[in-house]
Amino acid sequence: MQRYLLRRILLAMVTLLAVSLIIFVMSRAAGDPRHVYLDDYSTQEDWDRLTATLGLDKPYYQQYGIFLGSALRGDFGQSIKEGRPSMEVIVERIPATLQLGLAAFAFSVIVGVPLGILSAVKRGSFLDMAGKVVALVGQSAPVFWLGLMLVFLFAVRWNDWFGDSLVPPYGRQEISSIILPAVTLGWFYAAANLRLLRSAMLNVLDSEYVKLARAKGVSNNIVIWKHSLRNALIPVLTFAGITLGSLVTGSLVVETVFAWPGLGQLAIQALAGNDYPLLQAVVIVFTLMYVAAALSVDIMYAYIDPRIRYS
Repeated sequence: MQRYLLRRILLAMVTLLAVSLIIFVMSRAAGDPRHVYLDDYSTQEDWDRLTATLGLDKPYYQQYGIFLGSALRGDFGQSIKEGRPSMEVIVERIPATLQLGLAAFAFSVIVGVPLGILSAVKRGSFLDMAGKVVALVGQSAPVFWLGLMLVFLFAVRWNDWFGDSLVPPYGRQEISSIILPAVTLGWFYAAANLRLLRSAMLNVLDSEYVKLARAKGVSNNIVIWKHSLRNALIPVLTFAGITLGSLVTGSLVVETVFAWPGLGQLAIQALAGNDYPLLQAVVIVFTLMYVAAALSVDIMYAYIDPRIRYS
């Protein structure tokens, strides 16, 4: 067990190191950062001072070492647009992104799991067809299109009928503001949970031990909730852990559509404004969140399924 955990932790560290190297190379390939900081009125003295400050007068391997050491301390430099440390700006935006990711995750579980169970138990019925429609729309509709359609409906069409009583279509104004972006971000994963659990439930329901339980006269509720669902939830739990990391780090489009003040919108603003220090910090934080979520899933899955430890 300890060897397994050590391997997973080392793999996570290697992943973070590889991402930091990619970010460093891409930042250098994007052009000379001195052109971003300085204007046409800067003197040669300003140019030389900034060169020494950024370490551009050193070999590339030393520049990467300086970058990596600063990243380990949480120092990504000053944001060009904000004029303050990049991590300070990110810390202000993290709560909004976590709130949106957790709300979308809750929506994907609350909607996807019950519909997956009903679709499997009521195979071929109207509920099964409705579940397939939900899954089809969720996995085929682009996220930006779904978000724009929800904004159109709630801000234009239905707002004329119900006034301001509906949920706000943009911004982080009140607690109900999170409904539309959470539905938009979580619908795809709700559809994935639905299809995954339906398939797993159908396999379990057709297994020999379930048929034996029915032959012994076990009630249908016990067959479904005790014998079938517990075994069908294992792949869903694995997917749910990965989903949580994806929802937290994959919110760029949704936050832009709904003007949600999180890290996704911050990344778009930093990219549009050529704010390289802030963009680098956002990418590192996103990677750290995703790797932490994936590592947590690996650890929990090892405790759930002992076969993983010895494979």
